[in-house]
Amino acid sequence: MAESEVRLENEAAQSTNALGPLIGVAREDFVSAVALLLRETASDPSRFIRHSTAMAQDMVKIMTGKSDLAPDPKDKRFMDPAWQYNPFFRAGAQYYLAVQKGMKNWLEELELDELERNRANFIANIILDGLAPTNSLAGNPTAQKQIINSGGLSLIKGLQNAYNDLVHNKGMVSQVDKRPFKLGENIATSKGSVVYRDEIMEVLQYAPTTDEVYEIPQLTIPPQINKMYINDLSPDKSVIKWQVDNGVQTFVISWRNPSKEQGHWGMADYIAACERALEVVSSITGSKKVNVSAGCSGGQTASVLASKLAATGNPILGTLTLMVCVLHPKPTDIEAGSLVSENGMQLARQRAMKQGVIKADDLARGFAWLRPNDLIWNYVINNYLLGQDPPAFDVLFWNADATNLSSSLMGDFLTLFETLAFTKQGEVEMAGHKVDLSKVTADLFILGGVTDHITPWKATYRSTQLFGSKDVTYVLSQSGHMQAILNPPGNPKAKYYVQKKKGKLPATADEWLQGTEEVKGSWWPLWMEWVQARSGKKVPAPANLGNDTFKPTDPAPGLYVVEEV
Repeated sequence: MAESEVRLENEAAQSTNALGPLIGVAREDFVSAVALLLRETASDPSRFIRHSTAMAQDMVKIMTGKSDLAPDPKDKRFMDPAWQYNPFFRAGAQYYLAVQKGMKNWLEELELDELERNRANFIANIILDGLAPTNSLAGNPTAQKQIINSGGLSLIKGLQNAYNDLVHNKGMVSQVDKRPFKLGENIATSKGSVVYRDEIMEVLQYAPTTDEVYEIPQLTIPPQINKMYINDLSPDKSVIKWQVDNGVQTFVISWRNPSKEQGHWGMADYIAACERALEVVSSITGSKKVNVSAGCSGGQTASVLASKLAATGNPILGTLTLMVCVLHPKPTDIEAGSLVSENGMQLARQRAMKQGVIKADDLARGFAWLRPNDLIWNYVINNYLLGQDPPAFDVLFWNADATNLSSSLMGDFLTLFETLAFTKQGEVEMAGHKVDLSKVTADLFILGGVTDHITPWKATYRSTQLFGSKDVTYVLSQSGHMQAILNPPGNPKAKYYVQKKKGKLPATADEWLQGTEEVKGSWWPLWMEWVQARSGKKVPAPANLGNDTFKPTDPAPGLYVVEEV
């Protein structure tokens, strides 16, 4: 695998569409952020003149060959030797770095609070990323060499790629070559069957691979914005396979991709569906308890579910695992979050209600422009300037296979964000009850990722303080957003952090980190031991899937993951 392909895969895998407050970013929020920069510029003309003069001095040094500006050795955009030895390209890089330096110095001097500063930095970085000389054929020496080396074929292929994206990908640059993948054949191949289906979901049961299984089953609740087979990409990194191979009776919800007519589906509908799924799993396995696992927005849904079950006195919930999920967000957690405004969220709500759903393509486009260097310009260079196909990786294929988001559910997620509902005790109405996590006493396993920029680990740690659970385990994986979850044994670079001493977790992430130990390897074995210890005794594995009431129908991964909307 080429180094550039690995880089593209890793960057995109860490930039997957994650449902959070960013769904409430409206275009007016971008405009207001730019207006903030212009306002601050006009408020102190002398400051602007001073920084312009400093930038002009840098430009003079560049023109006279006296500039010592040089790219960061780790900046992958300027790895080609031409940036160092060719006077034309060296000057081009220095002009760009001079603008970058000038912008940074100017922003540091602006009188802004933390939220405004994050907003200004975020918008400035988007602008600067777009100005990089590497984004054009004239300013990219690697692309120019590729044209010569290929006899012009790379230029032709690049134009073909651009045309195909314009016609077949709604103008967005492709992040993955989808052609090699087919669901059920070389991706999502674990054996199982749909054992329940209604309008909003399918429940899949996976075939056991051991002679004995633990009596308490596990149900996975996936995000509504992505498809469930992230849990079963390939045999070597399948959470589902890991569970069944370790004797866990495994069930997964597969959400239906909503159309405009289903835009009324809200959190209440999804929670009711989760309650039905728990009943199905309980009926098939004969277990009065069901362990639940969920990630990202699925974790927010599972938390509302746990609150609802506690409020209604339903004892079916066993343990709860939350992966890379933020329940107590703060505007300064990520720079992109600083764009979210009350007015912007209201406008986003109104537009979504008018359309019925937020289209998957629009969601993907919005997320891409929030991280343009990783999700746009990298692929512009690779696909168009170098004339290469985008990488063919399973996680990128899954990420490109996004779903629509119903407007009602979007509104409910924004309500959770605006009201900080999970931090309150019985103050916010959601899914037919007052949300109160302090009444949830299930054992908790919570996962964060060190380099996760979508759900920063310190934000995920705050969830440890919200529940009424006496047994809470927090694990910090040395990975980004998706890699934190897809972290099977065998990776020599894998490691995680866990609290040395058992007992109550500290109030803050910083305090927790001081009392941790580093463990080499994947966190999956630790998690599996934790789950198994809370899954009852071993019983003979079922000979068949489903039961007389819920009979197996279509093979996994089911119909809803391939249904066209």
